[in-house]
Amino acid sequence: MSQYSIPPVSDTLRASIQHKIDQKTKPLQALGMLEALALRIGLIQQTLTPALNNPHMLVFAGDHGIVAEGVSAYPQEVTWQMVMNFIGGGAAINVFCRQHGIQLNVVDAGVNYDFPAGLNGLLYAKVGKGTANFATGAAMTEQQAQACLEQGGAVVKDIHARGCNVVGFGEMGIGNTSAASALMHALTGIPVEQCVGRGTGLSDQALNHKVAVLQRSVQHHGIPGTPLQTLATYGGFEIAQIAGGMLEAASRGMVILVDGFIATAAFLVARAFAPAINDYAVFCHRSNERGHAQLLKHLGADPLIDLNLRLGEGTGVAVAYPIIQSAVTFLNQMASFESAGVSTSL
Repeated sequence: MSQYSIPPVSDTLRASIQHKIDQKTKPLQALGMLEALALRIGLIQQTLTPALNNPHMLVFAGDHGIVAEGVSAYPQEVTWQMVMNFIGGGAAINVFCRQHGIQLNVVDAGVNYDFPAGLNGLLYAKVGKGTANFATGAAMTEQQAQACLEQGGAVVKDIHARGCNVVGFGEMGIGNTSAASALMHALTGIPVEQCVGRGTGLSDQALNHKVAVLQRSVQHHGIPGTPLQTLATYGGFEIAQIAGGMLEAASRGMVILVDGFIATAAFLVARAFAPAINDYAVFCHRSNERGHAQLLKHLGADPLIDLNLRLGEGTGVAVAYPIIQSAVTFLNQMASFESAGVSTSL
């Protein structure tokens, strides 16, 4: 993963997979987005009979120095408290992962808290105790950003070695919508005010303050020159580790399940390093966070569901997972016209 060079998926099987889909006992395109999803997964796995093995959800957690500017409705302590809730099994993501048989791991990428050693379900990958305040300086050094990319990659490498070929990415971090908004602006050129949303539920006045803080911040830094510099300037430790995990997943031919606004911003970072990562991603939902719809449009992504979710944690991935299973299952199990003895024409 050191060069972040990911080849596009081979198109060799496209016609064969499409033919298999079209020969199922249904009118052409009658299963809509499920057909496109089945084709995508078949191409990622380079097979006519794809399988979803040992699905994992990775929730990366980190704190953000930008909260010192009053951009969040919640105090920073909520980050570590929610991590403990994840470990205890009480959060929304725990509920949905249990419901759908997804293995959940929480990663301490950079929470401003010392977790006790040996917590079951917590992966210790802390690069620092929260980022610096990017309103006044870079959020992290380039060395820290690189370390995050490598840490995220190592987490994915480990689950792949245990038979996982489909991985979802979620996050937790008070202040991380601000980091995601700044990254979105820097990497797309979309005006700051169109990238910024209410996050944890800001009032109109607080939202205007958040926009002003981010506008000031991007004016202070300008547009950094490289993806690594951009990530170091505005990113979060958890966002950077997600980007590294996504790059590793694509390099190993895994299906990448992208959650909401923060995870999509991390994907945007990963794509800046390796554009071919687009071929390996399934965008699971459209968040109610203001910038997400614009970011999805920029990426040319058509998400599976739109339920006005804006929780993060990977909840959109977990809720959409049965749809992904259905796409694979119909491709593998639905009869063809020939096998069922059904006429294809009058």
